[in-house]
Amino acid sequence: MLDKIKEFASEFFVTGDPLIYGADVSIGLTLIAVVTALTYFKKWTWLWRDWLTTVDHKKIGIMYVIASLLMLFRGGVDALLMRTQLAIPDAEFLSPEHYNQIFTTHGVIMILFMAMPLMFGLFNLVIPLQIGARDVAFPFLNSLSFWLFFFGAMLFNVSFVIGGSPDAGWLAYPPLSEMSHSPGVGQDFYIWGIQISGIGSLMTGINFVVTILKMRTPGMKLMKMPMFTWSVLSSSLTILLAFPILTVTLALLFIDRYFGAHFFTLDGGGNPMMYINLIWMWGHPEVYIIVLPAFGIFSEIVATFSKKRLFGYKSMVFALMSISLFSFFTWAHHFFTMGSGANVNIFFAITTMIIAIPTGVKVFNWLFTMFRGRISFKTPMLWTIGFIPCFIVGGMTGVLLSVAPADFQFHNSYFLIAHFHQVIIGGVAFGFFAGLYYWWPKVFGFKLNEKIGKWAFWTWNIGFYVCFMPQYVLGLMGMTRRVSSYGWDKGWYELNLTSTIGGFLMGIGFLFQVWQILHSIKFMEKDTTGDPWGGRTLEWSIPSPAPVYNFATLPQADEKDPWWEEKRRLAEGGAPKPQSKLEPIHMPKNSGVPFIMSAFWFVAGFGLVFDWLWMAIPGLIGVGACMLYHSFNYNTDYYIPVDEIKRTEAAARRVI
Repeated sequence: MLDKIKEFASEFFVTGDPLIYGADVSIGLTLIAVVTALTYFKKWTWLWRDWLTTVDHKKIGIMYVIASLLMLFRGGVDALLMRTQLAIPDAEFLSPEHYNQIFTTHGVIMILFMAMPLMFGLFNLVIPLQIGARDVAFPFLNSLSFWLFFFGAMLFNVSFVIGGSPDAGWLAYPPLSEMSHSPGVGQDFYIWGIQISGIGSLMTGINFVVTILKMRTPGMKLMKMPMFTWSVLSSSLTILLAFPILTVTLALLFIDRYFGAHFFTLDGGGNPMMYINLIWMWGHPEVYIIVLPAFGIFSEIVATFSKKRLFGYKSMVFALMSISLFSFFTWAHHFFTMGSGANVNIFFAITTMIIAIPTGVKVFNWLFTMFRGRISFKTPMLWTIGFIPCFIVGGMTGVLLSVAPADFQFHNSYFLIAHFHQVIIGGVAFGFFAGLYYWWPKVFGFKLNEKIGKWAFWTWNIGFYVCFMPQYVLGLMGMTRRVSSYGWDKGWYELNLTSTIGGFLMGIGFLFQVWQILHSIKFMEKDTTGDPWGGRTLEWSIPSPAPVYNFATLPQADEKDPWWEEKRRLAEGGAPKPQSKLEPIHMPKNSGVPFIMSAFWFVAGFGLVFDWLWMAIPGLIGVGACMLYHSFNYNTDYYIPVDEIKRTEAAARRVI
């Protein structure tokens, strides 16, 4: 009996690597610390009532941000482990198998479990406030979306210590991801972690499309919406069309692995290239899904800190929607070398060049907005200005990669790695950092320390260029991606060491950001105005942080930048706009069903990973039971009485 238990444990848990043992200890100590703190301070009820069951978009947004920052730490550690391995030739810090697992999990975590939730967090924190709404269109669905993402991410991350991580690359190309090459459970963790979180992502896309189209405040027509709202709409529409492709593709891969089908295996009449086409039909729009909201963030920040209306509003809207459309016609530029023929390559080369045009238009819009503006170089503006040269280089190298003959040289080289990170870090990460700094006072009621923030900015930026500029050269020298070691005779040592130093500088930049947050919490500089930056849109017209109902009365937004225009009118001696009579506010009730249903999804996914039907089937039954319960639950809302609204508003005025 004891031998059987030992055999099971040796297969169930990941063993034999000191790094894994260290992770086991740190995870265990963290869990013990969290449970002990919640018990000691008697916060279990508070945790359940105020957070685990909340449907308030602001709290859901905060949970998204916290989860994404934790995933940024995990993915960043993976990156530093890889750079440590590559710092010197013939290094043995990581085994080839462990290196494959780390670069696979790094890519998945950074795109799907860091960038996506950070984006969704900003959606939740800002969009209802910008459009003058009291919540999103479907609050229950919003909560379910978050918990599906969270439990999907946890299912993927638990593979680090249980069963073994996937190692077929972040997009899991067959045959590496088929049973013939990945017989373990790591690839199944990949499939079900992404499937469960992907359902939540699709729900979020639906929710914000409906929210933006149907819940805008009176007077706010489409062409009067803030630019961030436009960027979220374009991103959400892209999600609606792209994520079903991912769901079907991974379902087909699971059928291959679980039932022995041959959709993507040559020996049974399938074709691996079908998978690669499908995954990139999702994958390239995914890049624009996460970068479009960053464009909207930069537009808000540039206008605010230049104290000017955004230049070329209509052209910016056209550019955003054009990128959303054309993103579905460029996927094959990821594999010009697959042998489709010259005509196919020409088509996708041209579409890739075309999509660069609206992207370039936006850069000129931002530059012309800053032109002759009274620019204030606060931290959000620094990240915006730092983004522009970085993204220009990323865009130019993208155009180089779009030239099909040249791509035969660049393909699968470190030139591509450098380009991808130039766009994702320089565009997405810098954009979302800028957004966090910009809206932080609105969300939490206090500003982040500017001095430490500038240290973080410069460390991140210097580290970024030191890390990735050498990789362009390494790619041209012939270094290919996914290599875990190289010889002294290659001549790559100096550039790889330089790149590793840059990677650790970015890690130090992240530590500066953590210090900045902790320092700002301790030495709190409260926002007593509700409008610390001199903002232009409706979120700055209410107290910081916003009350649970957001707006006591719905604002009238008859112009672009309605709050800026209202402040200008009052400064010129105009009378304040008449306020509507206070009425009871209809709000959604908290619900534990999303959390419980998502936990059942985790159980079902875990059972399917290990082929334990005794676990998977009850998990799916639990999911169905939660859906059935919610279908017959009519006690889902309540009204905030006028007296409570008056007390809340009076308290907010005393603070301001």
